[in-house]
Amino acid sequence: MKTETLGLHIEKHPALLVYFTSPQCVACKSLRPKVEQMAELHFPEIKFLLVDASESPSMTSEANVYSAPTLVVYFEGKEYIRESKYISVEQLKEKIGRYYNMMFG
Repeated sequence: MKTETLGLHIEKHPALLVYFTSPQCVACKSLRPKVEQMAELHFPEIKFLLVDASESPSMTSEANVYSAPTLVVYFEGKEYIRESKYISVEQLKEKIGRYYNMMFG
């Protein structure tokens, strides 16, 4: 079975939000549903990808992620947003909205 790399996901989806988590991360568990709901409601064209660092260490290292939670947003193959640790969903929504509206407006 071929293991998908982060690069393949980035190539496959014009807009991608990658949520890096780890099993020990309590903040990850509470933040994840808020981020998923925000993406689903406001940015339906963005593909949401959940990456567990303990299960996908190669994807985590490919993105140079060293802490959880970390969110990375790609548009047309380029990283535009990276947020780690203490993340405001409202601020994240504003940041994504700027690029999202230019692309899908």
